[in-house]
Amino acid sequence: MDAINLKVNGKDYSLRVAPDTPLLYVLRNNLQLNGPKYGCGIERCGSCMVLLDGVAMPSCRRPCDSLEHVAITTLEGIGQAPQLDVVQEAFIAEQAAQCGYCINGMIIASKALLQKNPEPTEKEIRIALERVLCRCGSHTRVMRAVRRASRKLKAEA
Repeated sequence: MDAINLKVNGKDYSLRVAPDTPLLYVLRNNLQLNGPKYGCGIERCGSCMVLLDGVAMPSCRRPCDSLEHVAITTLEGIGQAPQLDVVQEAFIAEQAAQCGYCINGMIIASKALLQKNPEPTEKEIRIALERVLCRCGSHTRVMRAVRRASRKLKAEA
């Protein structure tokens, strides 16, 4: 088995895994990055979202060998206590997590949106988040969190 080279959260890794191993498995099992969650396994729920060159994408079926020249960012790479990202701070302030399973995808999708468009409309926020399923009913708090992060980014600009 040849080594696969991945750049995750700004660090280079050389991993001996099968080329078709899904990125999610490598992140969780080999790199102990547990922000991305296994949800549906068919790229439909958003729990496994990561940023691939700044774009929110599911990681549960994406083979590692297709990502050797891609900057991969997980929830841990966005920020960790005590140095949280503005999006993470907003989600905490708005108590936007309930069971916590979708929160990785919600934060990743929000981060990708705000990097591209720091002042999104309500509709743009909804569109960005529609790929992440949440059954707890925390959608209104998530929307408030994204708007809060947007306001803070605007104030810091």
